[in-house]
Amino acid sequence: MNITTFAKRLCLLVPLLLSPTAFAVEMMPAPPQLAAKSFVLMDASSGEVLVENNGDQRLPPASLTKLMTAYIATLEIRRGQIGENDPVTVSENAWRTGGSRMFIKVGSQVTVSDLLHGIIIQSGNDASVALAEHIAGSEDAFADMMNKTVADLRMTNSHFMNPTGLPNPEHYSSAHDMALLARAIIHEDPAHYAIYSQKEFFWNGIKQPNRNLLLWRDKTVDGLKTGHTDEAGYCMVSSAVRDGMRLIAVVFGTSSEVARAAETQKLLTYGFRFFETQTFYQKGTELAQAQVWKGSTNQVKAGLAQDLTMTLPKGQLKKLAASMTMNPQLTAPIAKGDVIGKVEVKLDDKVVHSADLIALDAVEEGGIFRRIWDSIRLFFYGLFN
Repeated sequence: MNITTFAKRLCLLVPLLLSPTAFAVEMMPAPPQLAAKSFVLMDASSGEVLVENNGDQRLPPASLTKLMTAYIATLEIRRGQIGENDPVTVSENAWRTGGSRMFIKVGSQVTVSDLLHGIIIQSGNDASVALAEHIAGSEDAFADMMNKTVADLRMTNSHFMNPTGLPNPEHYSSAHDMALLARAIIHEDPAHYAIYSQKEFFWNGIKQPNRNLLLWRDKTVDGLKTGHTDEAGYCMVSSAVRDGMRLIAVVFGTSSEVARAAETQKLLTYGFRFFETQTFYQKGTELAQAQVWKGSTNQVKAGLAQDLTMTLPKGQLKKLAASMTMNPQLTAPIAKGDVIGKVEVKLDDKVVHSADLIALDAVEEGGIFRRIWDSIRLFFYGLFN
């Protein structure tokens, strides 16, 4: 495929991670102003932040903390470190934990699965401590696991001191970080993510509703978690899917349970109305073939290391133009994953995104005669080019 053909194809088909601010958007209203301390609207596929205000401000997350507690628990399940049906003995420490509760009894045994439901749906502080102690031995040790995971997810404005979100001056997060965490929960473990859409959970003779009011008001919403303390105000992380597009909305510091739902709904409505997201190519898809010198084969497949996903204001896709360039004189050996070129996407002659092209296969060094012959060809190629 020549570069001209590729550019035409890419312009029509390939999305990239673009910032909406890179586009000259006509007739697009300003984003909503929310009655919240901070907020973020993120596209779940691309990770693009569409709207934000004080998105990186460090604030007390209250029970939004339990998103991290549940995320670590599901990681441990997938790694085989704990099982869904493992019995967890409830300690006195867990039983005495104040705030919202699942109402587990000291000395009783509760399965990991039931505790996970109690954390996600009922926001049980007692369940959070019990599961944290089961996984790590103590709340402090579990907090260390939480902060390691913070680093893994690049949540640069978060630090956790406990699995519950009970107030601590060194316990904080941000709207942006919570959106990153929600995105990981959604993408990495769809089976457990389904718990977040459940409207109620019955345990110990008590049926408690999910505090996410949008689960009742908006059928496109399927998660995630609410939080509240006097210090934090009313907080919420929600996600919704419409026409194949998933958005994540995070609000911190609203004034009431009703307000956090209403402000979140404003973000979701704005995002779905004025933006679009599409994934055209998955990582590893062959986009072109590049010439290789002195190799066991004379071509290598070129593709991308990450899915190519675009989030942008509606109607802007047709204005993009793209081109591809390969590194000059690619010479074997080439390892799978080596960077061998670049894709650039332009809007009005301005580069708005670039992505590395990588080798999709390894190319070993060719035999002696191939290397000699290609050396001669390269010599004359250099003379006349």
